[in-house]
Amino acid sequence: MRDRSPHRTVRYTALEAFEAFDEPPLHARGSISEEAYNADDQGTNDELQLEALGHKGELKRNFSPLSMLGLAFAILNSWTALSASLSLALPSGGSTSVIWGLVTAGICNLCLAASLAEFLSAYPTAGGQYHWVAVISWKRYVPILSWITGWINVSGWIALVASGGLLGSQLIVGVISLMNPSYSPQRWHQFLIYIGYNVFAFVVNAFLNSSLPYVNKAAITWSIAGFCIISITCLACASPNYSSGYFVFRQFINETGWPDGIAWLLGLLQGGLGLTGFDAVAHMIEEIPNAATEGPKIMIACVAIGMFTGFIFLTVLLFVAGDVQTVTTSAAGPLLQILYNATQSHAGAICLLMFPLVCLLFATTSIMTTSSRMSYAFARDGGLPYSRFFAKVHPKLDLPLNALYLTTALVVIFGCIFLGSSSAFNAIISASVVALGVSYAMPIAVNCLQGRNKLPPRAFVLPTWFGWTANLIGIAYVIVTTVLFVFPPELPVTGSNMSKFDYNHMEYRF
Repeated sequence: MRDRSPHRTVRYTALEAFEAFDEPPLHARGSISEEAYNADDQGTNDELQLEALGHKGELKRNFSPLSMLGLAFAILNSWTALSASLSLALPSGGSTSVIWGLVTAGICNLCLAASLAEFLSAYPTAGGQYHWVAVISWKRYVPILSWITGWINVSGWIALVASGGLLGSQLIVGVISLMNPSYSPQRWHQFLIYIGYNVFAFVVNAFLNSSLPYVNKAAITWSIAGFCIISITCLACASPNYSSGYFVFRQFINETGWPDGIAWLLGLLQGGLGLTGFDAVAHMIEEIPNAATEGPKIMIACVAIGMFTGFIFLTVLLFVAGDVQTVTTSAAGPLLQILYNATQSHAGAICLLMFPLVCLLFATTSIMTTSSRMSYAFARDGGLPYSRFFAKVHPKLDLPLNALYLTTALVVIFGCIFLGSSSAFNAIISASVVALGVSYAMPIAVNCLQGRNKLPPRAFVLPTWFGWTANLIGIAYVIVTTVLFVFPPELPVTGSNMSKFDYNHMEYRF
């Protein structure tokens, strides 16, 4: 049953590996001493722990905790995502949905991140959710549950790669529209920009793999700098013509036709979309040292930073927004229109927009990195067609190049679908966000159904009372948002506003 292929020395078939995962880590079951586990040679212990999970470490651990935090935060890009999605939340609850919806979504995503951090500490492998489901599931259901979880997660990440380039291309088209109101954008214009974003991401991933840690450090630095510069500039330029505190924190608007409660919950999607994707840390975990200890900290920290920066940035934007109706209907897009309203300068608004544009370039690169590692891990366990091919690590580049080819090819295919039909492509993107949420809830739900006692001794442990609370809040949040994501944004339902729903969910992911 063992794979004797030359590029692997330690590998199980998917079923063998899944059945082996119910064993505790090396130091807990006596394969190595606890002292050795905590020894200075942490890199060796990382590889031994990975080998105990059925895999030989083939990827270099190039990422420091800071560079991994940069990658995770570059993927979330929370302040950019949240600012771009104002027109989704403002009609569905107004500023109360924008501000307090983010707080609600942030708390729920922190619960999900803390819950998954326990799994990551116990089993630090790039497979992430499908591995964890396999570890703790009832033996008869291990193959089907882990296979379903793996496919959901792989599909979600590959589709999400397309989102960064697509939103970046939309912002560039918005700049052209702001400068030239007579401009009539064509789909192929945006498609070419979209391809450019993804070609750049592929080149960086394929040929600058050793430089990715520095790219990720630059990403978090650029993102935080943009957050600060845009906030300070907008507040200074708009003074003293700010919106009222009542408008920013308390005004409720419902233009959806739904009852007020449903409308506010629909607006909650803005915060949820801006904070998803934190499982990137799990899929890159085999490339950082001291993975079982550092990984959980990074997973929680990236959500906390995203929530904090998002809250501050949204508050600033609402104070300088000006007329809400103009913002939500502008051809330039809500973010660029707010920047123009604040600065009263086309040049100033476009200069400030360079920060989120470059953030999206970092995001596309980071998402492609994560997606290729996720595909590689699933292929390594036999979950993909032609798994041996996609599980190969390039001997000179030290990365899963074939998995990277797969990701890039599918992203281009998605772009071709968009070229012919925007609603079809946007529906795929919308579904991918739902898929990530479902993949988060799967291991948590299986663990809860078995009394939360399936994980072995580990470095990161939640207190029992908090563990149960975080797990149940996370599961409930995923159930609610999964249902809400298929709701149309307004009543009565027509073919046109269903298409608008799909477009909004695609556009506001990053």
